[in-house]
Amino acid sequence: MSRAVVVAFLVAFLGVIVALPASGEPTKGDGIIEAGENETSELARAAQNPVANLISLPFQNNTNFDFGPREKTQNILNIQPVVPFSLGDDWNLITRTIVPVISQPAFFDGQDRKNGLGDTLFTGFISPTNRDKWIGGTWLWGVGPAVLLPTSTNDRLGSGEWGAGPSAVFLTMPGRWVIGSLFNNVWSFTDDKDVNIFTWQYFVNYNLDDGWYLTSAPIITANWKADSDDTWTVPFGGGVGKIFRIGNQPINVSAATYYNAEKPDFGADWQARLQVQFLFPK
Repeated sequence: MSRAVVVAFLVAFLGVIVALPASGEPTKGDGIIEAGENETSELARAAQNPVANLISLPFQNNTNFDFGPREKTQNILNIQPVVPFSLGDDWNLITRTIVPVISQPAFFDGQDRKNGLGDTLFTGFISPTNRDKWIGGTWLWGVGPAVLLPTSTNDRLGSGEWGAGPSAVFLTMPGRWVIGSLFNNVWSFTDDKDVNIFTWQYFVNYNLDDGWYLTSAPIITANWKADSDDTWTVPFGGGVGKIFRIGNQPINVSAATYYNAEKPDFGADWQARLQVQFLFPK
């Protein structure tokens, strides 16, 4: 697929999104169910808010197609519990831990597929609960450290180095929309110093009725240690999700597909993402 086709798809997707109405049911998206709020709508917006005051347990499965020199399939299951802590009346600390379970294909003949854990990324966002501390009264924000933990079980599954860096998130939630960006850059500080990776995830969500929503949340990365031609991975795409219940347990399920318009030589061409997120509202 050419980049011109990708750009045309992106413009069409954003055009559809922009044409959708902005009005919606009165919800805050903070993860707390209050009187007068539609519970399903509130949970949908809170699940899309990285700094909501909501305990959740997402299982995000990313299947990467045509990955590596032999163009095989890589699979990464991210187990990423989110746990908020109150820091008084006006502030929260939102902790997010990403533990990747990786199935890595062989890179050359005679090499076996390798399965195991990758390196764990922990992020802690300090974020205001008082709207007076939002940017312009409309942009919610959070800042904090990102810490890389050397939990990889094989050198093909991660660098196995300690690392750290800053992380920030900014979002706004007008009407049915949840729009924002999450950034971090992590440097390793062990002797090898092999890690210097920038991550940017922008997210555009439009909430429909009955817990359905449209979503686009690609993860853009830059490996500053790689050659200039192999630095960036830039996906485009989107999908759909829904909030529903099994018994009394609310669950958020979404599915999306992304095409890498820019990628390293041995990067994947396509990614299919399926996420199941268990929600535990107050």
